[in-house]
Amino acid sequence: MRVGIGLLLASGLLTASASPASAAAPSVIVLPGASGHVYVTNQLDDTVSVIDARTNKVVATVPVGSAPEGVTVSPDGRHVYIADNGSAEVSVLDTRTNKIVGTVPVGKSPSGVDLSPDGRFLYVANGGSNSVSVLDTRTNRVAASVPVGTSPVSVAVSPDGAAAYVANAGSGSVSVIDTRTHRAVRDLPAGRSPVGVAVTPDGGSAYIADEVAASVSVVEVRTGTVRATVPVGDGPFDVALGPDGRSAYVAVLGPGNVSVIDTRSHRISATVSVGSPGTDPFNMAVTSNAIYVTEQGAGTLTVIDPKTLKIVATVTVGNSPYGVAASPQRLSTISPSTSRPRA
Repeated sequence: MRVGIGLLLASGLLTASASPASAAAPSVIVLPGASGHVYVTNQLDDTVSVIDARTNKVVATVPVGSAPEGVTVSPDGRHVYIADNGSAEVSVLDTRTNKIVGTVPVGKSPSGVDLSPDGRFLYVANGGSNSVSVLDTRTNRVAASVPVGTSPVSVAVSPDGAAAYVANAGSGSVSVIDTRTHRAVRDLPAGRSPVGVAVTPDGGSAYIADEVAASVSVVEVRTGTVRATVPVGDGPFDVALGPDGRSAYVAVLGPGNVSVIDTRSHRISATVSVGSPGTDPFNMAVTSNAIYVTEQGAGTLTVIDPKTLKIVATVTVGNSPYGVAASPQRLSTISPSTSRPRA
C-alpha cells in the first residue's frame, strides 16, 4: 500500500505518469552505541513513534499534525522537526519531554525536510506550492520561501551547508538552493521523477532516486554531469549515504528491499530483503551503527546492521510509517596527548 504516493497524487504533487586541523588540535570522535532515539512519522495515525535505539523499543507515541511525512533531528538532539503534509505546517518536538512545543505554517503539502549542519535553518519541500520554506529555528518563523521545480518531494543540505538540493518529482530536476542567499541558482539533471536525493560527505556528488526510471543517478554537482546511472529495481523512493560515504543505500518499493551501491564502482554490492512485495520500504536513516527503514505496508521499522547487512530488529510502529530520523550520536574529544576519549 503506497500511501505516501497516494497522498501526493491526491494533493496534486505528482502527475499520473510520475509516480585539516593542526596536529596539536583535539579530534572529535563518535562513541559507538550512543545514537539515542529514532523518530518515525506515522501518516495515517497523525503520530510520531519514539524508539530507544539501544533496545529498539517504542518508548513514546506523540500526536502531531495531519499526515506527518518528513522528519529530522537538530544537531544538538534537542528538537525534532516534522512536516505535517495534511495540515501544511511543521511541528516542533522537544526531545526531553516528547511534547510538541510549536507549530509553524509553511507551504502546501510539505513533505521532505532537512537542517543546515549548524541547525540554524530548516528547509521544507512544499509539494503543493512548488516551493521550499526556510524556517529560522531560533524564532520558529519562515525566513524565506524559495520557488523551485514542480512537486518537490525531498530536500538534502550539503555537509558544508552551502547548498540545499531539492528533488522535484514533477519536473524531473533537482533544484540547487544557495543557502547564503536562499535562492535557487540552477538545476541538476535528475531523470524522469526524482523523489530522493542524498549528497556525499565531500559534497562532490548527489545520488538521486528516480522512482519511475527505477534507477539512481550519480551527478557531479559542480558540473551537473551524470557520472553513472544504477538500475535498482521497481520504485526506488529514498537514498541515503553512509557516514563514510563508501555506500549508498536505496529503499526500493517494488521488491521490498534495500539496494547497496558501492560509491567507488557505482555498482550494487548487496541487496537486503526487508519484506515481501507490498511491504513498501519507503524512507531511511543511516548511522554508523544502524540502517533504519520504514515499511509503509507492514507498519514496521526494520533495523539493519551496516557491517553485516543483517536485520537485527523489526519494530512495530504506527499506521503507514513514512519518515525516519535518528538523533545525533554523542561526540567526545580526544586530546593529542591521550588515546582515551573524554565525554
